[in-house]
Amino acid sequence: MSTNEIDEVVAGRTIASAFLETVAAHGSVLALRWQDGVAWRSWTFAEYANRVARVTAGLRSLGLGPGDRVVLMMRNIPEFHVLDLAVVFCGATPISIYNSSSAEQVAYLAGHSGARIGVVEDQGFLDRFASVRHQLPDLEQLGIVADPDGLVSDEIFRVDDLLAAEPADLHQAAGSCAPEDLATVIYTSGTTGPPKGVMITHRNVAWTVESLRRRLDLDRLSGKRLVSYLPMAHIAERMTSHYEQAFLGFEVTTCPDPGRIGPYLREVRPNIVFGVPRVWEKIHAGVTAALAADPDQAASFAGAVAAAAPIAEAIDWGRATSEQESTWRGLQSVFAPVRELIGLDQCDVAISGAAPIATDVLSWYRAIGVPLCEVYGMSENTGPMTFAAHRIKIGTVGTAMPGTEVRLADDGEVLCRGGHVFAGYLDDPVKTDETVIDGWLHSGDIGQLDEDGYLRIIDRKKELIITAGGKNVSPANLEAALKTLPLVGQAMAVGDQRPFVAALVVLDPEVAPVWASQRGIDVSSLDDLARDPTVVAEIEAGLVEAMSGFNHAERVKKVTILGEEWLPDTDLLTPTSKLKRRGVLARYQVEIEALYT
Repeated sequence: MSTNEIDEVVAGRTIASAFLETVAAHGSVLALRWQDGVAWRSWTFAEYANRVARVTAGLRSLGLGPGDRVVLMMRNIPEFHVLDLAVVFCGATPISIYNSSSAEQVAYLAGHSGARIGVVEDQGFLDRFASVRHQLPDLEQLGIVADPDGLVSDEIFRVDDLLAAEPADLHQAAGSCAPEDLATVIYTSGTTGPPKGVMITHRNVAWTVESLRRRLDLDRLSGKRLVSYLPMAHIAERMTSHYEQAFLGFEVTTCPDPGRIGPYLREVRPNIVFGVPRVWEKIHAGVTAALAADPDQAASFAGAVAAAAPIAEAIDWGRATSEQESTWRGLQSVFAPVRELIGLDQCDVAISGAAPIATDVLSWYRAIGVPLCEVYGMSENTGPMTFAAHRIKIGTVGTAMPGTEVRLADDGEVLCRGGHVFAGYLDDPVKTDETVIDGWLHSGDIGQLDEDGYLRIIDRKKELIITAGGKNVSPANLEAALKTLPLVGQAMAVGDQRPFVAALVVLDPEVAPVWASQRGIDVSSLDDLARDPTVVAEIEAGLVEAMSGFNHAERVKKVTILGEEWLPDTDLLTPTSKLKRRGVLARYQVEIEALYT
């Protein structure tokens, strides 16, 4: 499929015009759901649009107009969707920033974006803005969503006040934005320096949604259920549960605490699920730990998974025999209670992205009937670059998205071209010119393409470990292998300019205590468990097998075992659980030095 074909379909479309089409077609359909105490609340698309119209009018009364920018700092709540779209209908650009941003980071992001208005969820976020507002001469107005006790200064507007306005004519307001206007600015996570502002246009969004619609290839998309729980400052969540909803009519349940994704999955029974690898790993670990309480049951389940995995692949590729299909149906009746227990019994497509996922974890999900697959992309191409929802090859990240050209540079760097490639970095033409050359986006990732066009990511160009002996080593591949050890939940390889490669490994908080309890080991704390000789011996024995597929110079020779889980949105992990390698190196400097002394 050519880029031109998608260009023709999305010509002239914006987020605003697409949203109005969705409201016209599905006005009475549920759009947004959220939990209010123990009760569940919801808005239809018509009710959602009415609130957008009122907030649009309210923002206009504050002077917001075409070309202006608004920063939003809030959790996954329904008001985010209303505010984001209302800003768009004003012809302005909404920019979401991470909830973990410190006051200094708020000053940088709001200042760099040139925001005229900031809207936050609550007093805690407001305090961060207030403490640096003197550094932000362009920031004229601050607003708040939640002020239940009326304690916020009268100088701060309330979103409820905006909702009191007479609704704007959204069809007329939609003319305030054009396809080449900025839909948002996504700030990079800053793992390799100060965050860069990735400029995404309405055309980028419309083009990407159309490409995704074709690749998902589902009979019906309107009304498909999703849970929104990852940061809206990240392109993956913004695309999945906000932009795709506006264009395709998804039913989105907002989950303000990502730590509660488990209960939300069981409540919502989503049809489409996006998660970073750690989310999928934790669900898998929870099931594994629960089964471990009955060793016979665990062994039986593992045997069923082993039998189902090759059949899942055969069915996916249309090669299954009638005998295999019969066996598959029998096995799926065994797995059905597990799928229901984890809330994935009605899942049409499950997607892992933002970092590599262990192949055995992905294979496990597909064996039990959860159609998990990997997507690869970046903010600079509005999210997805390669993705296969069907006919997947485990260990690859799929084929080029419809309309996308993907190729490798001479050094193996992954390049892409298409209507999803961003408009450049905000106020940084030098970085833009380094990243987009002759229309090709340079990803910074090293990859391999097979004869069928399936892409395998080898590593980040800037993250390769170069040992003291001059050997280039991929840390991502080593870390994926280490996480195949049942007791290991997280890992980071080290060894730059060192005589050999070593690693920090973190005990899985779900699996490790159960494993220890079954062996009569005191499980008073994970830190104590990390130092237990039996645990150390188990991991060191497993290390040999995990490294067997690597050559001698690449293998992890020693590990330090840690009991403290690395949490997202900290100095160790980004909000989407990518490793902040510099942060890990700084935090565990003593432990790393001890590996080499």
